[in-house]
Amino acid sequence: MRLARIAHPEGVAFGSIEADGDNDDAAQVLEIADHPFGKPNYTGRRWPLADVRLLAPILPTKVIAVGRNYAKHAQEFGNEVPAEPMIFLKPSTSVIGPHSPIKLPPSSSQVDFEGELAVVIGQPVKNVRPEQARAAILGYTVANDVSARDHQAADGQWGRAKGFDTFCPIGPWIETAVDPADLRLTTEVDGVVKQDARTSDMVHKVDDLVAFVSSVMTLLPGDMIITGTPEGVGRIEEGQQVSITIEGIGTLTNPVQSA
Repeated sequence: MRLARIAHPEGVAFGSIEADGDNDDAAQVLEIADHPFGKPNYTGRRWPLADVRLLAPILPTKVIAVGRNYAKHAQEFGNEVPAEPMIFLKPSTSVIGPHSPIKLPPSSSQVDFEGELAVVIGQPVKNVRPEQARAAILGYTVANDVSARDHQAADGQWGRAKGFDTFCPIGPWIETAVDPADLRLTTEVDGVVKQDARTSDMVHKVDDLVAFVSSVMTLLPGDMIITGTPEGVGRIEEGQQVSITIEGIGTLTNPVQSA
């Protein structure tokens, strides 16, 4: 199932997307009452996908990001792969949806894209074991861990570099049925492929990440773990467009503007 959050002619709602095969042009969005967790409760209202605007598919209380989770990405910055997951937080105010602009802060001269698989939590979880982790997952979406690389290098701590408004695009929807173990991830900037890897290259796998993070903090429904980026990250500039595609999920596209 594809779960989306949409702006429709009468407001904002969650919905599930029903496509006619691979033809997204003919897809319909079925409105879900209240929230997307558990068995959906449909209102009976529906709209063509083409007539609504896709928003960030979830509004997490927190985004937990994983650093250096692809060996080649760690190597391209001259870093070792950590024995345990290296985690940091991105604020909820950094989250935006598809086609919303990434805004470059005037204080930074180097802002980079980082295409990532995002895990969306579906129920409260604390101290879960890896073999139990899948039961706590609602589904998966695409994320861009936008980073002010110069601030990251200067500060040591990553809160400023990773925390600007608009620095966590997610979408286009949450896919509940995909297996995250071995999906192709590609990032394009203005149509040129910059990243091309598979989620099977992750050092710490999805189940282990959920278990590790839940040993540190309680995860709430809608919280996200973004699982690290492969090699090939690079700078984005005003006027460019970034598109990240994950096999079996979809494509997240965002323009780049000056703040």
